[in-house]
Amino acid sequence: MPFSGFDVIIPVLVVLVLLLIFAGIKTVPQGFNYTVERFGGYTRTLTPGLNIIVPFIDRIGAKMNMMEQVLDVPTQEVITRDNAIVAVDGVAFYQVLTAAQAAYQVSGLQNAILNLTMTNIRSVMGSMDLDELLSNRDTINERLLRIVDDAASPWGIKMTRVEIKDINPPANLVESMARQMMAERNKRAQILEAEGLKQAQILEAEGRREAAFRDAEARERGAEAEARATQVVSEAIAAGDVQAVNYFVAQKYTEALATVGSAPNSKVVLMPMEASSLIGSLGGIGAIAREVFGDGSGQQPERPRTVSARPPRTGPVEG
Repeated sequence: MPFSGFDVIIPVLVVLVLLLIFAGIKTVPQGFNYTVERFGGYTRTLTPGLNIIVPFIDRIGAKMNMMEQVLDVPTQEVITRDNAIVAVDGVAFYQVLTAAQAAYQVSGLQNAILNLTMTNIRSVMGSMDLDELLSNRDTINERLLRIVDDAASPWGIKMTRVEIKDINPPANLVESMARQMMAERNKRAQILEAEGLKQAQILEAEGRREAAFRDAEARERGAEAEARATQVVSEAIAAGDVQAVNYFVAQKYTEALATVGSAPNSKVVLMPMEASSLIGSLGGIGAIAREVFGDGSGQQPERPRTVSARPPRTGPVEG
């Protein structure tokens, strides 16, 4: 059976329709947005999933990655406020929020973000001293994020994080900083040692003061006891107690001999040999006391007889 011209045209038309349908169907993967341009002008944005455009009239413009992306900031030299040169590098994280703005508001999005970040790193870190630069990295990151995010917001992107990775001062500057740190540590050690010595001297002085106070208190108690003993002996003498007089005199005599005998530079001591001399002396003192104060019975004591006695013999006694 011969084919007519109509039989040929129908399959061709079917094929063309299928081609048009396939040309108008666009599948957008997850995490991406596609912009649609009609005769060169932006019309709409295709979201993830199945989308249909007009073939040969609409076309896909820019395929924008909507996921958060990382951008490595290369190393650059920064001059601080105190004229120190440091090498700095960092990293920036950003996310496209509006595909049309990111595609049509700036040319070369990543290059623009990179140059913007590097410029602001030099600006922010150049306004700080080296010590502030090394100790306030969190503050630097916060300032950089705020400045870069404000500058990049018209491009339809959000700067999520800007971090300084490394700050490398010159080798001679690092050596000077190490010497300064060592000197500071030595200074603190000397201060602590001086504080410890001061505290020890204070405690020692307080100990001496407490000991002196205790010694003075002991001497005061001894003086009070001595005064009390003297008062008791005086009262006993006034009452005519001869035994108290004998005890008091004998005690003082014995203490005097002990003191003389214990002296380190005393080698020879002269003292009476007869013990009766000491007893006679005590008896004489007792008789005088009875004569002065009486024996307590109201009668005058008998006057002692005068007895001549030979002087006591003395001899050297080895100390």
